Amino acid sequence: MKNILLASALFALIPAAQAQSEALYMPESSITIETAGGDISLTVEVADDPEETATGLMFREGIADDHGMIFDFGIPREPNMYMRNVPFAIDMVFMNEEGVVMAITAHAQPFSERHINPGFPVKSVLELADGQAAAFGIRPGDVIRHEIFGNAVEPAATSEVEEEAIEE
Repeated sequence: MKNILLASALFALIPAAQAQSEALYMPESSITIETAGGDISLTVEVADDPEETATGLMFREGIADDHGMIFDFGIPREPNMYMRNVPFAIDMVFMNEEGVVMAITAHAQPFSERHINPGFPVKSVLELADGQAAAFGIRPGDVIRHEIFGNAVEPAATSEVEEEAIEE
């Protein structure tokens, strides 16, 4: 009887274990990074709920150089980022509530349980492929433009001529 109960309990845990070993994909949007070398546009996944921010890039094989993941904590807090179940190195860019880059951690080590924290509250963290923060020329003081900061770059206005062409 004990064996049946134990087997039942273990069987019940299988879906939870499987859910913890699968990548979680989040909604995508665009960001603009304003650097001294010019503006950079990227596609990012937005992690903005507890499950998404806890999972992040876990269980993935990599991240493209022109993509990223942005974590929105809602209100500024000291993050404790880590690389559990992330099999590739990444860069982490820490921003305040205005989208201003406050700190960068380059080359975060795969699978590391070490907490990565800038030592002060931030609203958001942008994760990029390893080496991309330097490749893009991102520095503290640069600005990340995205709707979570209320500073997203507005799309160019469509002229009447363009609207007529679209309708045809």
